[in-house]
Amino acid sequence: MTEQQRASGETDRVDDRERSTVVTEGTVEALVRAKLAEALGGKRGMVEAAIPTLAFTISYIVLSELKLSIMLGVGAALLLGVVRLLQRSSVQYVVTSLFGIGIAALFAMRSGNASDAFLPGIIYNAVYAVVLSLSVLVRWPAIGLMIGPFIGNKEDFTSWRANPAVVKLASRLTWLLVLPCVIRVLVQYPLWLADSNGWFDAFALLGLSKVAMGWPLQVAAFAGMVWVLARGRTPLAEEKREETGTVARDPETD
Repeated sequence: MTEQQRASGETDRVDDRERSTVVTEGTVEALVRAKLAEALGGKRGMVEAAIPTLAFTISYIVLSELKLSIMLGVGAALLLGVVRLLQRSSVQYVVTSLFGIGIAALFAMRSGNASDAFLPGIIYNAVYAVVLSLSVLVRWPAIGLMIGPFIGNKEDFTSWRANPAVVKLASRLTWLLVLPCVIRVLVQYPLWLADSNGWFDAFALLGLSKVAMGWPLQVAAFAGMVWVLARGRTPLAEEKREETGTVARDPETD
């Protein structure tokens, strides 16, 4: 093999290594945007999550019949599921909504108090806020766990934590997920407490607050995330310039 062929082969190897380590497109921010959009289910998914609650709340306000109102709420979720099936689209978000209204129905039927239908959501948001907050405090932010398999060393799930910029970004985004949960608990728990103790009839306010603080708050949090993500671009991988070199050198010129 001639000296020129050896030099050419070395250059090709350098180029191959650079292409495998340098990210030319795709960032942590873009990945997080896609994952959050998937989790929310888009506009349709968020609307579908609100309809069963609205059906239950409005029907109980009008009819004051707990069993019938629960049936109408569950029926609304089932109808949305049928529409999804006919359109051959995913029923994931409808199933989630149906599960939620089912748990709510169990709480309400057990106590006979319609406002208890909102208690599982309050508990869920409180636990969710605590878990997410702890994930940030121990430097394992939940958003980082979500994007971990897609960044860094794919054979090492924890490799993303070696990048302080990614950990910091994931922590900020996770706090933005905590905020809606805290707001819901601070507003809805006092209303539930007041209704349960007979201080005043807060059922209508509970239902309206659940809908108003459902997907609208989630969208607001998502908008905050987009703003944070738009401020910078964190690459999925860093250039290893020291390992590969930025310019291929020709031995004959040394």
